[in-house]
Amino acid sequence: MRAPALLLLLLLLLLLLARAERRSADPSPAPPRVNVSLDAAPAARWLPVLRLFDPGLVRAAVARIMGDRVPKWVLGVIGKLVAEMESFLPQPFTEEIRGISDFLNLSLADGLLINLAYEASAFCTSVVAQDSRGHIYHGRNLDYPFGDLLRKLTVDVQFLKNGQIAFTGTTFIGYVGLWTGQSPHKFTVSGDERDKGWWWENAIAALFQGHSPVSWLIRTTLSESEDFEASVYKLAKTPLIADAYYIVGGTAPREGVVITRNRGGPADIWPLDPLNGAWFRVETNYDHWKPVPQTDDRRTPAIKALNATGQANLSLEAVFQVLSVVPVYNK
Repeated sequence: MRAPALLLLLLLLLLLLARAERRSADPSPAPPRVNVSLDAAPAARWLPVLRLFDPGLVRAAVARIMGDRVPKWVLGVIGKLVAEMESFLPQPFTEEIRGISDFLNLSLADGLLINLAYEASAFCTSVVAQDSRGHIYHGRNLDYPFGDLLRKLTVDVQFLKNGQIAFTGTTFIGYVGLWTGQSPHKFTVSGDERDKGWWWENAIAALFQGHSPVSWLIRTTLSESEDFEASVYKLAKTPLIADAYYIVGGTAPREGVVITRNRGGPADIWPLDPLNGAWFRVETNYDHWKPVPQTDDRRTPAIKALNATGQANLSLEAVFQVLSVVPVYNK
């Protein structure tokens, strides 16, 4: 059972990534697939990828996103405190950001801020589901602002150890975290923002306590966890700089869960329960036990589309169609 389930899970993520942002009249190309060697020094490992892109375009994207997403008071605070923060920030991420910043002629403070700005902008929908044969499907879309810029900077990354693929993920040039990733033969993870207000104030305070950014923990989990259960434990227990949702899929029946996170630990664990009819879970950016805002109800259309599909008819294409339903797909 595990091998077919794994194959379907991996194919689904590949299908969704390759067809994301698709328009029937004007299909967008799949993002380039690039390699990042974890055997290289952290400050140098992104340089081969950076050389594939126009530095001017990347700097323009950084300036535009920071100007829109980063409050002015944060710019001043981080600029003054970045030297002190280095000792608290997790490695190898800080050194990777330093290498990227040097290549793009950015300050370390700006490199850090653009990574934090992405952390505060992950509006999205994730689905994890099990078909009637026990196969696990995990799909997501990502409704970031600035789609016109970010689709030009999106890459599918193969992270290599000893020349072999250790894990894969989708990210943006200049951003070292992952909101979507898979560890071959083990598990998949997607992350959704859980905004409870005062994001920047809480995040900066938590950084000084040594807490992890949300997307950095996804990448660390993909690198270190050996199986589905270990990944769920790590994603549920590791202190974070902000609240979040983690959606995890495995390779065996019932291996699917939504983890609702507070900064200090889990607020809720919501697993698949197919034996009692709960064969899918849908997570957007709101607690699943609370009503969604009427102005941003992506949950209800996704649930209706899954129920209309039916567990017996679940497939790669079916999950893609669920994530393509308006307003689930809204950017």
